[in-house]
Amino acid sequence: MKPSLPAQRLAALRDLLPPEQDALLVAGPENRRFLSGFTARDDSFTESSGLLLITRDQAFLLTDFRYQEWARQEAADLEVVVYTQSLGTTLAGILKDREVRSLGFESTYLTYRQYQRLTQTVAESGLNVNWQPLEGTVEGLRERKCPAEVAAIRQALALTEAVLLEVVQDLAPGRTEGEVAWEIERRLREKGAEGLAFPPIVAAGPNSARPHHQPGDYRLEAGEPIIIDMGARVAGYCADLTRTFILGPPDEQFQNIYQLVHRAQARVEQELRAGMDSRAGDALAREVIAAAGYGEAFGHSLGHGVGLAVHEAPSLSPHKDRATTLKAGSVVTVEPGIYLTGWGGVRLEDMVLLHDDRAEVLTGVGFYEW
Repeated sequence: MKPSLPAQRLAALRDLLPPEQDALLVAGPENRRFLSGFTARDDSFTESSGLLLITRDQAFLLTDFRYQEWARQEAADLEVVVYTQSLGTTLAGILKDREVRSLGFESTYLTYRQYQRLTQTVAESGLNVNWQPLEGTVEGLRERKCPAEVAAIRQALALTEAVLLEVVQDLAPGRTEGEVAWEIERRLREKGAEGLAFPPIVAAGPNSARPHHQPGDYRLEAGEPIIIDMGARVAGYCADLTRTFILGPPDEQFQNIYQLVHRAQARVEQELRAGMDSRAGDALAREVIAAAGYGEAFGHSLGHGVGLAVHEAPSLSPHKDRATTLKAGSVVTVEPGIYLTGWGGVRLEDMVLLHDDRAEVLTGVGFYEW
């Protein structure tokens, strides 16, 4: 019988562990779900529904009383250990039993306070464990989406698109950004989203020059750009979609900037593919925008991976420290933008699935045509 998806992922993770490491402690909530199937979410850094301990031949889900039934139902491939004293004491007992001497841990997700407590408790138990910080190990596995993951992303995106098209019909001068954002959230949930991939962005007029603006009391006006950035979460997977709108006839400036951003996006979607350096992917759009004189107005990365998290690997960035080779099976955003202080901005965002020979555009919502 074919191993379950979590079992396959655990096996793949073990192949990535350095030879000198006995085990890996997984603290990232999306990584935990990916490896175990346990769907509980962490609402803050100070709250956790559990950690995974992956050894060479065994996998444990360490959690507390609140999650024990939930974990046992969903994490069938792991041994669920419910700690009744402290997480550190329980972890120390397993490390001792499994003779773990070198332990990798996710430095991105384990807070300094948690690290101090765990290492102190383990040391006080008489164990000499070498704690090794790791980054990107599980995230690298998550880059390539399997068919079931792609299907969930498609479903989340279809729901997002349906709500966007409904909401746009009700845009009118006098409505506030906050009212539109609440309408987006309400409709996403009513149509079946398990939650939001992120709080909706509704940025009107000069606020649209702020890429991650928080919707407020600003009222929509005719002739001004309106950026809407939104996404549903379905079966744990996220969608991410941005379009820029205008009420009433567009002026020449809006048309020119909108068409330029769309041209940059179209070039990327025509040429992007797996095997490409991520910086080269970013450059496909940046070169078009810079050649038109707006290079300084496009200050963020071209895109990012989307999956269990709305921002995950890989990054389509111009920065060397984020460079990577794009993998077939990755789902990434393509979202060039131009932002002009005092006027506003235009951002257009699609999601694409990377193949060896092309980028498959998943987004179906269209664009203005003049």
